[in-house]
Amino acid sequence: MSGNAKLRRSVMFQAVPLVVLMLASSNAPVGDAIWLNVPPTGTKCVSEEIQSNVVVLSDYVVVSDDHGHVPTISAKVTSPYGNNLHHKENVTHGQFAFTTQEAGNYLACFWTDSHTRGAGEVSVNIEWKTGIAAKDWESVARKEKIEGVELELRKLEGAVEAIHENLLYLRDREAEMRTTSENTNARVAWFSIMSLGICIVVSGSQIWYLKCYFQKKKLI
Repeated sequence: MSGNAKLRRSVMFQAVPLVVLMLASSNAPVGDAIWLNVPPTGTKCVSEEIQSNVVVLSDYVVVSDDHGHVPTISAKVTSPYGNNLHHKENVTHGQFAFTTQEAGNYLACFWTDSHTRGAGEVSVNIEWKTGIAAKDWESVARKEKIEGVELELRKLEGAVEAIHENLLYLRDREAEMRTTSENTNARVAWFSIMSLGICIVVSGSQIWYLKCYFQKKKLI
């Protein structure tokens, strides 16, 4: 009886890491499909906050019911510092891929071209992948000759690494924000002390001036 209990406990303890990996993979970065209705005039943008050294892969395509005449759009992708990462004009579909160099909001903007602005809104489908979701696992499987459970474990390993890196990034951002908050509080405190000191000096000067004035007029 005790042997069966030990066996059950052993099975349970061995199953925990796999469950943790499965839960972690559910929180891993995945590809997002986005639908945009680009107005005839103006620009429609999407953005995502991404940390540095992350692979980004995206495909976009214009969806139109009129297969004989598909409207064209222009697309532009910029980094948090305003660097141009992708720019295409007069296209019905496209793709961009890059590795982030700085952390922050990456912006992808779309607008209709001048000769198609009278056709109304244009629907654009965007498939946006970052991190582990942008990795070509088929190439990895062919190159390393892995498949099945081993390939899935590699995906889970990559997902766990991505989650760990994201947690480190969030920790650094929290520390940065805390430092900024502490510096702001210190500056406000010094400003309050300086304001109080100035008020005391001005009040003392007024009292001294009034005292001298009354003494000069022999009122006191």
